[in-house]
Amino acid sequence: MTSPAATINHLSINQDQGCFAVALDTGFRAYNLDAFRQTMRRDFDSCGGIGLLSLLFRSSLVFLVGGGAQPRYPPNRVMIWDDQQNSFIGELSLRSEVKNVKLRRDRIIVVFLHKISVYNISNLKVLDEIETIENPKGLCEVGQTVTPLVLVCPGLLKGQVRVENYACKRRKFIMAHASQIACLAMTPDGRFLATASSKGTLIRVFNTMDGSLLQEVRRGADRADIYSLAFSSNVKWLAASSDKGTVHVFNLKFDSPSLGSTSTLTSQPDLSNKSSPISTLPFFKGVLPKYFSSEWSVAQFRLREGVRYLVAFGREKNTVIIIGMDGSYYKCLFDPNEGGEMNQLEHFNFLKPEEEAC
Repeated sequence: MTSPAATINHLSINQDQGCFAVALDTGFRAYNLDAFRQTMRRDFDSCGGIGLLSLLFRSSLVFLVGGGAQPRYPPNRVMIWDDQQNSFIGELSLRSEVKNVKLRRDRIIVVFLHKISVYNISNLKVLDEIETIENPKGLCEVGQTVTPLVLVCPGLLKGQVRVENYACKRRKFIMAHASQIACLAMTPDGRFLATASSKGTLIRVFNTMDGSLLQEVRRGADRADIYSLAFSSNVKWLAASSDKGTVHVFNLKFDSPSLGSTSTLTSQPDLSNKSSPISTLPFFKGVLPKYFSSEWSVAQFRLREGVRYLVAFGREKNTVIIIGMDGSYYKCLFDPNEGGEMNQLEHFNFLKPEEEAC
């Protein structure tokens, strides 16, 4: 049984939202995100701190960086662990502290404070290097189902997002916000990008191909630190979590064709003012502040404020999975028509689910 004092240093969700991994001061764990089950566990006797980790889909490969109170490895080294072989099969020894590691089946993307390096996963050779504005959160997203790679990251200016499309060797810069970029999410096909700024009031969705703004939604009126953004598999919903302790689900109102097609806004079934309070007073347009004509979330779930939560969509229709740095696991159901408060289906501590399942 895991000690109640176990410290979580990092949480990550894999590329298909099927698994999540937990970096601890004593080792690491991996679990199925939906139909919860522990799939991997490694404990170290001493100096076992893991600061970052990434899973490669549902394979046995885990990419680790040391961290926490007593790091197991230096912060400038990426260790590649094969859990099936019970051994390390490779490593990247780097000059700077690693802020994040993103993966796809053919690439390793290592994020530093001012740079991103792209490696070939088969031979660990550098393929590209990208300069960024200061990026302490290690923000970067990569397309998974599109070949070659589509990569998004902060640009060189405040509020700017850089899109690297390696298929057409095209680079695009999107001025997404006036404030610093705080959170990014991208669909697996690399087509759509969601962004939030350090202000945390508005979330915007862009077409990565042409940089066009497709939709803007409002989380709230006061400042917030957006922790996590996630698209549903059908790109009809977007979930967001923040330090305010509320998870929001927004209705996305544009077509989501395959990569290379044209995306357009489409009409959606009307939602009640209760679930999606959009201003219906057109004669006030241009007079009232933008706040009153904003598009708000369809569904919400209230959590403890100040805890960092990650969000993902479950396999069952209209379900959201929430995992927290306090070890909390929630599975919720939202009503796409009526909206409002989500129904809690499951809740427990994922480090000791046998004690707190309910």
